[in-house]
Amino acid sequence: MIETERLTLRPLRADDADAFVALHADERVNRFVGAYTHAQARERLAAIERQWAERGHGLCAVELRSTGEFLGRCGLNFWERFDEVEIGWTLRAEAWGHGYATEAARACVEWGFRTLDAAYAPYLTAMIRPGNTPSVRVAERLGFTPLREDELFGNPVTVYALRRPAPAAPAPAAPVPGA
Repeated sequence: MIETERLTLRPLRADDADAFVALHADERVNRFVGAYTHAQARERLAAIERQWAERGHGLCAVELRSTGEFLGRCGLNFWERFDEVEIGWTLRAEAWGHGYATEAARACVEWGFRTLDAAYAPYLTAMIRPGNTPSVRVAERLGFTPLREDELFGNPVTVYALRRPAPAAPAPAAPVPGA
């Protein structure tokens, strides 16, 4: 579980199916990420649970700390096809404009770079469909820059990337008294 000032992020699980379907049912939300039936949501959530078990990371439910209200999803997803780890975020339209996506994504980026091996994830990607200006702004706030144009599920995407920060240099040794 990851906690930020206002949010709790925890692994998505099968019992999130109703909230997951409701999130993706809103046309303002699903125009870039698609909708899910309950059967599709259960299948997707089972895949997310497997990724958590097999890789130690996956997508999280984003909840408001003060109330536990489900705001959406955010987290890390390994794409075998690209051999890359992507960070993705999708929030309910009512949660837009409050900085929640940036807050959740920043926490996931920091967690990912702290816990994932550098050889496995030398950088993180964010795959954003044309016209999704709010997601581009979130990616840019986090320091992502365009890497390439690609295709995902038959849709064009711009793949943004954020390179892993260089390890901090060790602090200089303190002078030895009397030396």
